[in-house]
Amino acid sequence: MPAVFVHVSDIHFGQERDHSIHIHDDVKLQLIEDAADVVAKLPAGVAQGILVTGDIAQSGNWQEYEEASKWLDELAGRIGCPIHRVQMVPGNHDLDRKKLSVGGSALLDYIRAGGQAEYEKVFANPSDRATLLARFEDYGRFSFGYRCALDEEARFATNLRIEIGPDRWIRFVRLNSALLCTGKEKEDQPELMIGSRQFTLPRKTGEENVVLVHHPLHWCKDAADVREYVNARARVFISGHEHNPKVHVEPVADGCDVLMLAAGAAVPYRSNDEYTYTYNIIEFDWDEVNDALAVTMHPRAWNRTRKCFEADGKRLGGKDRRFSLGSPNFRKVGPVTSDVDENAIAEDVGDTKPVVEEVPTETAGAELGEMPSVPPAAEGYELALLRFFRDLVESERLRILVELDAIPSDFDERMTQGVERRLFDWLVSERRLPDVTAMIEKMISERKDEDA
Repeated sequence: MPAVFVHVSDIHFGQERDHSIHIHDDVKLQLIEDAADVVAKLPAGVAQGILVTGDIAQSGNWQEYEEASKWLDELAGRIGCPIHRVQMVPGNHDLDRKKLSVGGSALLDYIRAGGQAEYEKVFANPSDRATLLARFEDYGRFSFGYRCALDEEARFATNLRIEIGPDRWIRFVRLNSALLCTGKEKEDQPELMIGSRQFTLPRKTGEENVVLVHHPLHWCKDAADVREYVNARARVFISGHEHNPKVHVEPVADGCDVLMLAAGAAVPYRSNDEYTYTYNIIEFDWDEVNDALAVTMHPRAWNRTRKCFEADGKRLGGKDRRFSLGSPNFRKVGPVTSDVDENAIAEDVGDTKPVVEEVPTETAGAELGEMPSVPPAAEGYELALLRFFRDLVESERLRILVELDAIPSDFDERMTQGVERRLFDWLVSERRLPDVTAMIEKMISERKDEDA
């Protein structure tokens, strides 16, 4: 059974400053209705998750992410997937440019005037990294609950893989192409960089990587180096930013292909003949005959006359287009000898398998969003984690940790989201998840009463 994902990009919550807010609200509502209808008609009948390739917000502030969370919850509910199963990366609009300090500006100028050596020198320094990542504060809080936190050492991040055939997995790998963004980027004079910290993608027998990033490669000064690793270690590369849907397959070698997918915008600033509202429904499946990853695209676009989404026969090569990609990592597994569940999902807290294979050397320990340890396998864990970090403010989270005695008397660490996550996991391991869930409900209820 294929793994189905709804793919949206460049939603730009908060961009409206005029009457367009009513049009855009309607477009977002119609997207949910359309996705629910299309997914329900597919063989699986439900989706496994949502992919978002950047520019969730317009200005990277919390109010915009609050609106995004409500919309994503509604979309997830209508397509039949858990609300926590969203894979996301930041775009150039997901950082708050007002939070760029004088020192941060100097760091960006230093990197832009140089190259990989200067990039590495800055991001190898914890203080310099923190200065540049401070602009992602609200995005970081939002994404943390979805377990898509930014890696604080500016490396790639991964926390979800899905089995689409016997011992054949796809792994989602997230990159942050917005680290150097200032709002003045130009396509014909690329200054952005992915950096070798990120583009050294993982490679595992039986796994094919699906890379999520906001900017297409030609926006990056180190595009040639990134492309070498993408060609060698990725099977699908999905980007956003340009609001212009494109797809093509690059034959890398005999029996090895890379699908390059550039997304359109779910909600561009204006809809016209060139740019319109678009999104995709993507099926990932195992091509048993060729032992390959099969990707079926269901592109959707806005019909300006009927004011609804419909199958897009113009972009991405037409509707319901299927690609069979040469997949060397699948073939390394060898012939299938027994029947295996063909659509087992593994996250950090899976039902029958360890959900995510965390790689300790690719994380920075407890202060990072991606924890190297596997979290407790408790029913309702993922939803509680999402609500704890996304729906509560810091003081409310701290109150829960204190009242449930999660903080030791001799505790002297700086309280970060990573530390909060570790304490949250400890409570779950102590079978206190029902207490945590009850207190989350209590905090939200108290806040609503105060706002009434």
